[in-house]
Amino acid sequence: MEVDKEKELREAEEMVKKNIILTTVDTALNWARGHSFWPVTFGLACCAIEMMAAGASRYDLSRFGYEVFRPSPRQADVMIVAGTITRKMAPAVRRIYDQMPEPKWVIAMGSCANGGGPFVDSYAVVPGADAFLPVDVYIPGCPPRPESLIYGLLQLKQKVQNPAKVRLSRHGK
Repeated sequence: MEVDKEKELREAEEMVKKNIILTTVDTALNWARGHSFWPVTFGLACCAIEMMAAGASRYDLSRFGYEVFRPSPRQADVMIVAGTITRKMAPAVRRIYDQMPEPKWVIAMGSCANGGGPFVDSYAVVPGADAFLPVDVYIPGCPPRPESLIYGLLQLKQKVQNPAKVRLSRHGK
């Protein structure tokens, strides 16, 4: 009798191990966030054409769950800064970033958004988005290919799903 009960108990434990997932709410939320980025529709220069191409049928961002480009910053959680940021445009970029709800992330796409590009010596160009925004992922190139943007979004997904990789200065610590 006792052997049968022990056997049933072991079988029940095996069934629980195979059919029940234990996790935390934060882990589940980070998993969901990493699989459903909603970028704000925001392009400044030639890199925006490559960003649009990444969402088109050839490269198909929708297979990753990132195809919902939002026209309003209040509905977006990722800002892809694609192109040259002029000093005149920088306050508008910052305003759009400030209107996005938390949690939010920034991707700097292209040489101009990363460090000013070929216009870095100009009086009218900001030397990179990180001068006034907390950038999470940098995508190099002039202009970067759509595959690079997809790779950058996948890198951001890794950061979101593994919060230990996020910079401490991002949250003021």
